[in-house]
Amino acid sequence: MRTHASFLSSQSLSTSVPSVNPLETTQQWRDVVALKPPASLAELFATSPERVQSMTLRVGGLLIDYSKQLLDPKIIEALLSVSLERDVASAFQDMAAGQAINVTERRAVGHMALRSPKGQRCLMNGIDVAPEVHATLDQMATLATAVRSGDYVGATGSRIRTIVNIGIGGSDLGPSMMYEALRSLRSAEISCRFVANVDPADLAANLQGLEPAETLFIVTSKTFTTQETLSNATAAREWLVAALGQTAVDKHFVAVSSNAQAVREFGIDPRNMLAIWDWVGGRFSLPSAVGLAVMIAIGPEAFQEFLIGMHSMDTHARDSVGVDNAPLMLALINIWNSSVLQSRSRVVMPYSFDLRRFPAYLQQLVMESNGKTVRKDGSLVPYATSPVLWGEPGTNAQHAFMQLLHQGTDVVPVDFIGFARSDSSDKNRQGLLFANMLAQSQALAFGQRQDAQQEKHRNFSGNRPSTTIVAAELTPRVLGELIALYEHVVFFEGAMWGINSFDQWGVELGKELATQISQNIADVDDTTRHNMDASTHTLLQWFSEQQTNTSQSPLH
Repeated sequence: MRTHASFLSSQSLSTSVPSVNPLETTQQWRDVVALKPPASLAELFATSPERVQSMTLRVGGLLIDYSKQLLDPKIIEALLSVSLERDVASAFQDMAAGQAINVTERRAVGHMALRSPKGQRCLMNGIDVAPEVHATLDQMATLATAVRSGDYVGATGSRIRTIVNIGIGGSDLGPSMMYEALRSLRSAEISCRFVANVDPADLAANLQGLEPAETLFIVTSKTFTTQETLSNATAAREWLVAALGQTAVDKHFVAVSSNAQAVREFGIDPRNMLAIWDWVGGRFSLPSAVGLAVMIAIGPEAFQEFLIGMHSMDTHARDSVGVDNAPLMLALINIWNSSVLQSRSRVVMPYSFDLRRFPAYLQQLVMESNGKTVRKDGSLVPYATSPVLWGEPGTNAQHAFMQLLHQGTDVVPVDFIGFARSDSSDKNRQGLLFANMLAQSQALAFGQRQDAQQEKHRNFSGNRPSTTIVAAELTPRVLGELIALYEHVVFFEGAMWGINSFDQWGVELGKELATQISQNIADVDDTTRHNMDASTHTLLQWFSEQQTNTSQSPLH
């Protein structure tokens, strides 16, 4: 394994794709595919008293138990052999060193620099980016402190009481998830609302009841060209200007972007812009200025604790080896489940009301990163990559989809996430919540069998895999550890599969087509028919007709 003095210490951005044998051609992978999963988890637990201890990891404030996965020591050894052959540890070091591992966009992947401590150099292309990162964090802290204290006032002299965060994808899913997750730490003086969807109802609902004089908008777009974000920001600006006049924009709009010119053209003074960089992917951007709304809500000190948690997991992922490396082990388990056992979906179930947005956040992190069919070298992958990820908080999920997980025809691996304590003083209900999580995990693994012929519908086969991740309580530091854990799982999966986890060309295609189609909405004729398929043209024509037909009652 190569070592580096700091997380981002390369002198140049290498973009060459290493010549690596396709995964499926290696003997190590053939050995894995030839293995059979254990026939009975119950038998494994009965005959291996050390199983739980050997398959439990403690990292920071997290305890990770994967003993209920369909694994045995031989399978684990074989999977680790594949990771050694793939040299994923060196691949991680390349990312940490600031090399341009995002080969399709010729970019470095530097999100770990966002949470590096002061005093640690973070070189990228020979330039130390750490001073700029920490200068931006200081800007965030200054603004957050001023808003929280009431020193920052709007155009009329009123203090700011509502933050409206306008963004989409990583500029929304991360901040909104974290805002809900750390609910108990939020200031009582300030509330945050999050607008993402270009559907006019989203902005309208979030502006309802707000006082323009007490509202601060944070518009987040790295390029400041994102269609949905700019559309919503334009409508928000019109709402503000109608109430307070054009001059109020300076005091009520802040931008998070890398494009100062576009910010200026929109009407926001670049002095009210916080920086983000092209080496930060949207789904990895929460610890940057993208998290400004959250910092205002919970305070700079709590946000710093969050960064400390992320950095500690970064260090663990970089320095730990083999079975001691938690994100590597979880990645190998996911690959075993999806690429070998053919599980095509995975559930994340946080037994925490405050983490109810965590599955939606992970959907982008996991599926936008590893939902790929093409490898870095341009070849097609002949094995399954990312499964569909979905989930809801427990215990709600038990009354929605757990039936399928227990007795459905598909075996769906589950990640359970739980906590011993919450901010509530009601220990009894917290205990009931935790007991429900353990019960679901136990039932999936070991099932229940009825002997009577007429009771087959009450049989539970068991052998349905799960991992359980627990912590004492959901603190900013634990949340940082948890998010960074999943980030690095995504990285190791991509490195094993040979795919680029840091581009999203499927998203880009959708943007291009949406722009083309929207230009034809007002004028659908035979000319436009030749530029699109018959189905799309017919639906667009129907939409145009319905927009001009206002005679029908909305109740019909």
